[in-house]
Amino acid sequence: MGKLQSKISFHTTKYRAEGSVGQTGPAGASWQHSPAHTDAVTSVAALKPDLCVSGGRDKSVAVSSWSSGAALRRFTGHEREVTKVTSALDSSRVFSASRDKTVMMWELQGAAGPRQHFPGHDLVVTGLAVSPDASQLCTGSRDNTVCKWDTETGECLGRAAISRNLVTHLCWVPGEPYVIQTSEDKTTRVWDSRELQVAHTFPAKQHIQTCCD
Repeated sequence: MGKLQSKISFHTTKYRAEGSVGQTGPAGASWQHSPAHTDAVTSVAALKPDLCVSGGRDKSVAVSSWSSGAALRRFTGHEREVTKVTSALDSSRVFSASRDKTVMMWELQGAAGPRQHFPGHDLVVTGLAVSPDASQLCTGSRDNTVCKWDTETGECLGRAAISRNLVTHLCWVPGEPYVIQTSEDKTTRVWDSRELQVAHTFPAKQHIQTCCD
């Protein structure tokens, strides 16, 4: 289960716009803007009502205005492609996970370099969830582990391993101390972040669970 059974070849140049394009669709339902990345976009998340954050194969993290399409900030520091991005809504902190086995925290109004660095996983980081107050972070990896971090100090507050738990996604339940997690073992788990223990495991599905929200 450590490797995907199929691989998809991406040719991003086929989808790359030369410039900002006007409205499309029957009722102006969508817009296409200039690319935020020089390679495939791998993850996107809401940051503020008018901003989104994205990560890409180009190893960078971009903060963009969804209405104008303008890339307002760009952060670089990862050694390999970014796999996940997230942020506590209306927070100035942006988090990114990467195939370089690390997670970084960036300040929207801060310096260009990472504000905090979270090493600790043995394989690609594939799950990323931040608490509503942005004080704690949960990360998951293909190394079968879930970790909890203090975002201010970078300290690892807990680490839990479950056999065959190849994490595919994490999300924090708003207003609660619980984190939902999907896995390649076809199960969905609910973690209690206070002790970093599994509070509930849903019955296994027939296929790999790739995302939760």
